[in-house]
Amino acid sequence: MPKFEKNHKSLAANPALDPVVPTATLVGMSERCRPACRVMAIVILFVTVVLVSGSGCRLMDPPVNAARLDHSSLVIVLDGLRPDYVTPELMPNLHALGEQGVVCKNHHSIFPTVTRVNAASIATGCYPTRHGLMGNSVYFPEISADTKFNTGNAAHLQRIEAATGGHLLTAPSLGEVLEKGGRKLLAVSSGSSGSAYLLNHKIKGGGIIHSELVLPSSLQPRVKEILGPVPPDASPNTLRNRRAVDAYLRIGLDDVQPNVTLMWLSDPDHTQHEHGVGAPLTLEAIRQVDAEIGRIVAALATRGLQDKVNIFVTSDHGFSTHDGKLGLETLLKQEVESKDVFIVEGAIYVKNHDAEKIRRIVERLQVTDWVGAIFTRPAKHDQPDGVVTGTLSFDLAHWTHPRAADILVSANWTAAANQHGYKGTSTQQDDEPAGHGTSSPYDVHNTLIAVGPDIKSGVVSDVSSGNADFAPTLCYLNGIKPPNSMNGRVLKELLRDGPSPRSVDVQQFVHRTQVRTGRGDYQLELSHSIVNGTDYLNYTRVTRDSR
Repeated sequence: MPKFEKNHKSLAANPALDPVVPTATLVGMSERCRPACRVMAIVILFVTVVLVSGSGCRLMDPPVNAARLDHSSLVIVLDGLRPDYVTPELMPNLHALGEQGVVCKNHHSIFPTVTRVNAASIATGCYPTRHGLMGNSVYFPEISADTKFNTGNAAHLQRIEAATGGHLLTAPSLGEVLEKGGRKLLAVSSGSSGSAYLLNHKIKGGGIIHSELVLPSSLQPRVKEILGPVPPDASPNTLRNRRAVDAYLRIGLDDVQPNVTLMWLSDPDHTQHEHGVGAPLTLEAIRQVDAEIGRIVAALATRGLQDKVNIFVTSDHGFSTHDGKLGLETLLKQEVESKDVFIVEGAIYVKNHDAEKIRRIVERLQVTDWVGAIFTRPAKHDQPDGVVTGTLSFDLAHWTHPRAADILVSANWTAAANQHGYKGTSTQQDDEPAGHGTSSPYDVHNTLIAVGPDIKSGVVSDVSSGNADFAPTLCYLNGIKPPNSMNGRVLKELLRDGPSPRSVDVQQFVHRTQVRTGRGDYQLELSHSIVNGTDYLNYTRVTRDSR
């Protein structure tokens, strides 16, 4: 692990950053204890031992809580949901779940804070440094020297998969791990076909149900019969979100009966990109996905499953208002010949990894005010500095991988409020009023609320957590030891048999680097937290001092 300057001040304690936090006020509730039939518990445990030992998957140590194996888990990803949207007025159903269960106030997106990077992390329990999906758009020069592959398109992902010998992701998926333990995973989605595919790309267990993608093919007649034709795409995307929920309630619960369901609903992201953070139509989209959560809870109660399903409601990333500046491609046209550089979002690939060209590009970025954090390959093993002076190592961003570019750039950010009163702007440039992808705390900080038979009641947790933690936690709930490939950790402080969040040690670190440029000093700061060996990037911050 790199060496860091230790700083015990938490992100929330730094008023200069003013991070986004949920506005829910929670009332303490006593924890419930559900009795389990001893005979049934023994039977369940015996069957599980047979299944797991036969598959090469290991049971947890200490022994599995057998009664827990009768429960299933539902992870609902509300794409782009900021924590400050979860209020009694705007999201009464989700807010009520928070009062009943656990609200995690320091949950983290994976950087780059874009959808498909986080879909891959949710599906593998890994950071990009292990799963190898480096951005929403990616570059594989060995496949095509002049093509950006759109990971939102399942066909593009399948092309990468074919060209890499089945290694679309370079880490085992949750679906694979669960199947080896005799358990099933189902993915249902109203998002892009690519994000749906990444949730279960090996098509293990229950499969995938999406408007453009139903796998395995044996599911297709049932989907057509029950769900009917695909409704048109719209903002808000109400009908497609409802269809994804119906896929879980009417096909998942009735036919597939998965142990784990990953549900992806495309709002508020779908609407927020087009209309902005806190815009009236964005708020309407949020009300409508909250209504779907209410419909799920009611349906589970009707079926007598309210004490059988653990529900995790999260988001893939936060969101910021755009304050567009000059883009990378325009900026760098004058610095290097275009044939020597390939730019994919914030990733810059330099032909032959030419060290002098990389240095020249970085120096140009450092004097450009809309550029925020800059990362390069590690200067030395086990050190946080990048190979170019004044940059940070890919290791700090969990982005070191053979597929990584030579430079990774984040837009700059501020804590300013937009016209609707929502804080957080970024200097990204595109045709949309709002977006994400940066290392701003407003993009990094996202939502997690959990409730269910295995979840504590009436608790607010300040412990750092992240999207890579879902897979190991879901393994644990299914009696399976998380594989060593997973970067994430089991969120035991959320669980009834786990420690109190107050007892969990959270270490806070800050690393700083700077360089004198022709226009003054470029100063870069990165804050991160470590819990039980799992590292969470909190934010980066850049300041420039003019001479």
